[in-house]
Amino acid sequence: MSLLGDAMLPVVTALAVGAIYGVSGVGYVLAVWTAPFVIFVLFGGVFADRVGARTMMVGADVVRIVTQGVLAAAFFAGSPPFWLLLSASFLSGTAAAMFQPGVNGMVPLVATDPQRANGTLKMADAATQVGGPVLAGVLWVVAGAGTVYAVDAGTFLLSGVCLALIRLPVPVRSGRPSTVLRDLRRGWSEFRSRSWMWSVILIWVFFGILVFGPYVPLGSRLIGDRLGDVAYAWVMAGLGAGTVLGGLIAIRLRPSRPLAAGGVAMSGFAFIPLSVALELPLPLLMAGHLVGGMSWAFWSVMWSTSVQTQVAPDVLNRVTAYEVAGSVAGMAVGQALVGPVVEFVDPRALVFVSAVVSVAVCAALLLTRPVRNLRRVPGPR
Repeated sequence: MSLLGDAMLPVVTALAVGAIYGVSGVGYVLAVWTAPFVIFVLFGGVFADRVGARTMMVGADVVRIVTQGVLAAAFFAGSPPFWLLLSASFLSGTAAAMFQPGVNGMVPLVATDPQRANGTLKMADAATQVGGPVLAGVLWVVAGAGTVYAVDAGTFLLSGVCLALIRLPVPVRSGRPSTVLRDLRRGWSEFRSRSWMWSVILIWVFFGILVFGPYVPLGSRLIGDRLGDVAYAWVMAGLGAGTVLGGLIAIRLRPSRPLAAGGVAMSGFAFIPLSVALELPLPLLMAGHLVGGMSWAFWSVMWSTSVQTQVAPDVLNRVTAYEVAGSVAGMAVGQALVGPVVEFVDPRALVFVSAVVSVAVCAALLLTRPVRNLRRVPGPR
């Protein structure tokens, strides 16, 4: 349910905010969501290790119920001021930062086979990627932005209720006194000691700046202006359908070098920006996003499983926080810069650049020896 709310958010932001404040407004609102996520996700990892992932995730859902509910009321009343959109986005991003580390950290606690669990989670994610954008797009056309934000708030309410029903053992803390700063340093030490991990994150910074960050505002504009707002939602649904297939494949395939296999698979992600830049018709746009979704899902399962099986459980949430922060940092920069850049550069040209960068990222992953040579930890088959 939380993933459904997350899947609706970019679409409603692109449509509702874009209709009032344009591409720059969309980029700034998304960037203001992403920036606090990057900053506070480290603390989310620390607190999840201290008080338990479930507690942090439920609290984060409560905050997002409030932020999305306030935005729903504001859109029902008229056109919300830009400061309110930015403020709600900031709080929502902070709450997501408290939520996200626990997602990865809880998998080993409830699953004996992390790869199968991650594949299943990717399929659940895909179901929301199919349903969330379509739901947001249809509600936008039929009932307006206020209804979309109200339904979004409802997804976080249901998520919090579901999470509250999970019962996990209270985390065992060592008798040695600790502080937040010391916990942060321990997480950084664990992260830095794994060259395969920080190498991937370094590559992902460039991926975020030049591909992930610009894609939502640019893709929504280029597809929406040419084919209509609902077409953009259907294209995102194609991405979700691809994620379902990629998750199924990732459940079955267990390569001995998971990140190398994931890097090869990621080459298909280039079809997403390429299909937009070439201004293909809707069926081919959806096909390009389907292939890209398969690639992204397979890589994500290989990556998540590697992190969960290679890192000790008592520091997993903190290490996860560092890798998430690094992955998202570039995205925040890309979102913030896309508005000013499109004033001087043709949006289609920028999307072509994203396609080229996608291929270069795959090459960089495969050329990095610690990434290429990382072995899978044996587990259930």
